[in-house]
Formats: sequence, C-alpha cells, structure tokens
Amino acid sequence: MTYRGMRIGSALTALGAGVLLCGMAPGDMSVAAFLQRAALLERLGPLAIATPDAQYLKGEVVAAGKRYKARIDADRKAGRKTTSCPPESGTLTPEQWLAHLRSYPAQSRKSISIYSAFDGLMRKRYPCPV
Repeated sequence: MTYRGMRIGSALTALGAGVLLCGMAPGDMSVAAFLQRAALLERLGPLAIATPDAQYLKGEVVAAGKRYKARIDADRKAGRKTTSCPPESGTLTPEQWLAHLRSYPAQSRKSISIYSAFDGLMRKRYPCPV
C-alpha cells in the first residue's frame, strides 16, 4: 500500500468513527459508559477537571439537562402533565449526580441513557404535587 493509500484509509477510518460518534445525540451515552469514564477521571483527582474527557462528560450532563428542560417546557406550554416539577433553576453537584447513577443496578446501567437518568433524578428530587 502506498503512503497516499494509507492516508486515505486513515481518513476514511476517522470519518467512519466520526459518523458513528455523531449518530448519538448528546445525553444518549449509557450510565455504564459514563460511570466507567468517570471512574478513570476520579483517579486523577482535582486535575481531572482540566481534561477533555471531563469536559465531554460534563457536556453529556448539560445536554441531557437541556433536553429535559425543553421537554418539560413544551409539556407545560401544551398543558400536559409533566413527569416532574423542578424549579426554574437549581444546582446539582457531581457527587449527587454520580450517587444517582450508581443507584441503578449494575446489570441495567448499559440500557439506561444519561438523559433517562437525568429524568429519573428530577422525578425523584422534584415530584409534582398531587
């Protein structure tokens, strides 16, 4: 294989990987994958916050939160009952988030998305009054 052929092959491989990665919407990462990546970051201690992987995981949670808020806002606007009744703003520490993710049984973590886990946390923290 020529150098040019190797470059084209590498470019196609990278493009294929990019298409696969872009096929997932933010927040679609599984709880299992998130926890696995978070565990690797926890080993770095305070330095972990400066890593690209930490920013990626934070982006997953932020994206899930935005999707959740958009859905709740749309439900409210349409007069539909919402799954939870959160305040307009709030805080969520990394420790609270990780504790929630770890509360899922290990065998089901692969099938639960970060978006679904975010929704579950909001249902737990902010149930609607009856």
